[in-house]
Amino acid sequence: MNHISKRRKLEGSDDQMAPSALRRRILAWYRKHKRDLPWRRTRDPYSIWISEVMLQQTRAVAVVPYYERFLARFPDVNTLARAPEQELLAAWAGLGYYSRARNLQLAARKIHEMGEFPRDYSSLRSLAGIGDYTAAAISSIAFDLPHAVLDGNVIRVLSRFIGEPGNVRSLAVRNRLREVAERILDPKHPGDFNQALMEIGATVCLPREPRCATCPLRGRCVARLEGRQNEFPVKPAPPSSLRVEKRLLVIERRNGILMYQRPHGNRMAGFWELPEPQQLPLARLRTRIGEFRHTIMNTTFHVEVLRASLKNAPQGFRWISHHSLRTMPLSTATVKALACISPAIGATRCGT
Repeated sequence: MNHISKRRKLEGSDDQMAPSALRRRILAWYRKHKRDLPWRRTRDPYSIWISEVMLQQTRAVAVVPYYERFLARFPDVNTLARAPEQELLAAWAGLGYYSRARNLQLAARKIHEMGEFPRDYSSLRSLAGIGDYTAAAISSIAFDLPHAVLDGNVIRVLSRFIGEPGNVRSLAVRNRLREVAERILDPKHPGDFNQALMEIGATVCLPREPRCATCPLRGRCVARLEGRQNEFPVKPAPPSSLRVEKRLLVIERRNGILMYQRPHGNRMAGFWELPEPQQLPLARLRTRIGEFRHTIMNTTFHVEVLRASLKNAPQGFRWISHHSLRTMPLSTATVKALACISPAIGATRCGT
């Protein structure tokens, strides 16, 4: 049987898309194989919301320590709503995409005004930073509402499952996949079912070398039955990568390290950073103390860290004590650079 006839046979088969059979298989797999993650031990909508926002663009294992520290510092909506922005950014530092943190606080202030955490999809969707996916995740996991999620992991699972030939970045394809997700969603256990599909994508249906032998959908997956797992999901060609050379200066005195704060209106507004040579033309460059790579989207920065000296701090720069650095919002590149002089400051190793 050729590939086309296989797909037609599967797409026309009630068995492939029979919701009841799929639900049982997927939920049974999830209950046996799900990872023990802290946000899966609660039905508190606030905690689930924080986890879902953190998990955007970030792996679950990396999120765990941030999640636990964040909830310890901001245990509820009211605490988050009242928090000084510098404390919020410091707690978020390292997760990237800092507009997420600012939107969290905007939404927290709105929830505070509302008097309670919203319990329906449309109210959640109206909050700052909450899109279709996050509203569906919170409403299904916290409130058992039947809303299907469609994140990157689920898109990969479903596109392979039905052999979706279209570009998954297109709206038409996203809508088709959403229809599939809604059709197979278990209305009695929507939260567990949504998490199960995401877990399959995160641990089994991997972008490269999917572990099809252990997948609960293996007997009905078009991509696997055609031996074309690595052809899905179909995406446009990635943008070409860029390489940028950069230098950061470490200028120290007894009263601290010279730094500046990104101004309002900047993507990294509020974060503190080490200066670059062009910002301090009077600085004397001395010794090279390390280097590292730092990648943002399709740009890789090759950063050289240099010791330098300067008589006076120019306008816009401040001497920051070593003790204060531990509680201030620092850019990831600055954290990596500071690790070259003291791992205790940078909380990482120089060059990582």
